Amino acid sequence: MSLDTSFADTQLADPLSMAAARLALDTALLYAGKHGWRVSVAVLDAGGHLLAFGRSAGAPLHTIDLAQDKALTAVSFALPTADVGKRLRDAPEHVRQCLILRPRLVPMGGALPLQLGDRLVGAIGVSGASEDQDCECAMAGYDAITQHLRR
Repeated sequence: MSLDTSFADTQLADPLSMAAARLALDTALLYAGKHGWRVSVAVLDAGGHLLAFGRSAGAPLHTIDLAQDKALTAVSFALPTADVGKRLRDAPEHVRQCLILRPRLVPMGGALPLQLGDRLVGAIGVSGASEDQDCECAMAGYDAITQHLRR
């Protein structure tokens, strides 16, 4: 999965605006709803603070924390969480064991860092569907922000 960071010279303010966070949230939830997936979606700023959160009716309760923790993992590493998982699988055993014991680390797909060029401004995390479906929802939210900013 390749992330487009060419929207660096746009109107999005630092920190991540509430309007952009809400757009990502609403788009990800709408995408999930169109597919019948019940998910939770969290959008964090670059400091890992929750800006926007939403949950589909019927999404399992554990998805609330998982969506937020996936987003925190993405913003902490400035990587999609699927990539964090791949890197951990390839890491030396002592590194993998140390990191996997960290609270709130979720190294599985479903969250993307939000960047302006090289600058990290936040992350979007999704939980509740399959790992690939969570990734699709997160990408829908990410794409909504980039398309909005290009107008």
